[in-house]
Amino acid sequence: MTRRIALAAAGLALTGAAPHLPRVVSLNPCLDAILVRVADRAQIAALSHYSRDPDGSSILAIARTLPSTWGTAEEVAVLRPDVVLGSVHADRQVQAALERMGVRSQRFDVPDTLAGSLEQVRQVAAAAGHPDRGEALVRQIDAAIAAAAPRPGERPVSALLFQPNGLAAGKGTLMDEVMGRAGLVNAAARYGVSRWGNVSLERLLADPPQLLLAGQPAPNAPTWADRVSSHPALRSLAGRMTRVTFPERLAYCGGPVLIETVAALAAARRAAEMRA
Repeated sequence: MTRRIALAAAGLALTGAAPHLPRVVSLNPCLDAILVRVADRAQIAALSHYSRDPDGSSILAIARTLPSTWGTAEEVAVLRPDVVLGSVHADRQVQAALERMGVRSQRFDVPDTLAGSLEQVRQVAAAAGHPDRGEALVRQIDAAIAAAAPRPGERPVSALLFQPNGLAAGKGTLMDEVMGRAGLVNAAARYGVSRWGNVSLERLLADPPQLLLAGQPAPNAPTWADRVSSHPALRSLAGRMTRVTFPERLAYCGGPVLIETVAALAAARRAAEMRA
């Protein structure tokens, strides 16, 4: 009898040591970037197709090795995930279809603060069954932000995020807060931009910031916004403004993307300081 009890206890211990980890589908590129950092590879049933975009993805190499979907309920149903991660702004019909199929989902808003972005990391990690990995990733992000901060006594540099899609990040955005942490004063407010908005080339030429974080035009597919960001008139500001290429893939997501984002912002600030 004692032996049977011992064997049963050992079996329970083994069962408890290997709990079921949820299979996860992500329908959002920013959530994709978090998920690949906190989940086991075998848990990732699919990422969003956006993460395979060579111009916009922050995780292109790994995304190409994992399944992806176009976000349809039919695709998700075939994968039979335990949980689906998506945006609160996603297609409501898809969300309703998933609910009818009994697929559990967690929806996330776009974080507009650093604290909100770090909390999102924790939530995605918890959904994947790895809260400890979420905390470890938060510590890495915090360390990167601390490393990007200017030294005491350094004067901040005025800067504008000027992306090929024509948008500039203003007050009330995560990018605005992150720019501040990296020693940059966001010049968007003086052009009348709050949250996200357009800055005309004319206004930029009339009142340039010290630093222009210019997005990269899409290869072989110039749009009006691409032509603005690479307009020859901007060369006339060469003596007054430092222009640094800032990849679009670093401009719109928080989470682990911030590690590279703040490093790029700090390097841009130093480039502007050297020319001042």
